[in-house]
Amino acid sequence: MTHGVSESRPELMTAVGFAAPGGPEVLQPRQVPVPGPGWGQVLIRVAYAGVNRPDVVQRQGNYPPPPGHSPIPGLEVAGEIVALGEGVVPRWWGSRSARC
Repeated sequence: MTHGVSESRPELMTAVGFAAPGGPEVLQPRQVPVPGPGWGQVLIRVAYAGVNRPDVVQRQGNYPPPPGHSPIPGLEVAGEIVALGEGVVPRWWGSRSARC
């Protein structure tokens, strides 16, 4: 473990995104690098993800991602914390978490 990041973490993950605005048909799964957690952040192995109104409006091209957030829609997730960034209390490792 280096800075709370598991050495067995995969390099790629499947994310559903879009290359151009449009309807649901523009959503496509793609392989992207697994991000590392920054200072004060955790990495969650996603078990469940939700899509809310801002995600739909973003897909339609009418709402940019919030500054500093991922361009991948579906910011509502639940899963297990598998990596810790600097400044995160070690006891959070392995905890179940939800992010809305």
